[in-house]
This record gives sequence, structure tokens and C-alpha cells, in this order.
Amino acid sequence: MPWDIRKGHGGRARSLAKAVSWRIVGTIDTFIWGLLITKQAAAAGSIAGAEVFTKIFVFYLHERVWRLILWAPNAHLRSLAKAVSWRFVGSLDTFILTMIFTGRLKYAISIASAEALTKIVLFYLHERAWRLVRWGRLEEPPPPPSVALPSEAVP
Repeated sequence: MPWDIRKGHGGRARSLAKAVSWRIVGTIDTFIWGLLITKQAAAAGSIAGAEVFTKIFVFYLHERVWRLILWAPNAHLRSLAKAVSWRFVGSLDTFILTMIFTGRLKYAISIASAEALTKIVLFYLHERAWRLVRWGRLEEPPPPPSVALPSEAVP
């Protein structure tokens, strides 16, 4: 195929666009949880603001790794597996940033735990929405061509 997205044509730009759109959703979620738990807008804003930079980079890497896994590109189970693997990495990032900005283990555990639940659902919905965008998307590999046996040949 002359334009193979697995070799980079369109795939990197798609990964970056997905990272940015997810970061918008994720930042809003983190800010809300940070505000609800710390009751401090400055702390919530600092955590969410820092995540804009750390998580775009980490999410981009996560997308690139998942593009190497050609298992069922259109499957709901793939979207769920990506959501869970991303949430592990994302929650660890949130935990570390919360510790940096608040110094409170209780806040770090609470915010990372709360957003782990909401963001798995949000990420799954984000993945399914991006499956509707055809630009740069992975497709199921075509089935292997069938070989006609001599007895099946039509004269």
C-alpha cells in the first residue's frame, strides 16, 4: 500500500491530535477532582496545568506503542485495554504531581483514585469517538487472498 499509516504517514499527526483532545478532557476532569478533594483552586489548577505538559508527552508515547500492537484495531476490547493501560500510567503521573504541588499523600491517593474511575470511562468514550474519524486511522488488515484450486476454475 503506497500510503501505509503504520509506517508513519498520518499516524503521528493522528496520535498528536488524539493526545491534545484527550488532554482537554483529562485536564477538566483532573481540575474538578482536585478542586473537590483539596478545596483549593490554586492546587487544583497547578496539578491540572502541569498535567497538560506531562501527559501530552506521555500519552503520545502511549499511542505510538499501541500502534505497534496490530491486534483488532476496531474492537471495543482494544479500546478498553488501551483505557486501562493508559489509566495506570496517567494515575501514576497524577499521583506524583499531586505530591509535588500539595505535599499531601492523602490528596495524592484520593485524586489519583477518583480520576482512575472517571477517566477509564471518559477515555473509552474518547477512543470510540476517534474511531469515527477516518483520518490516519488503523484499519483491520485485509483478509489474505484466496487461491482458486484448479478444480474450482471457471472455463
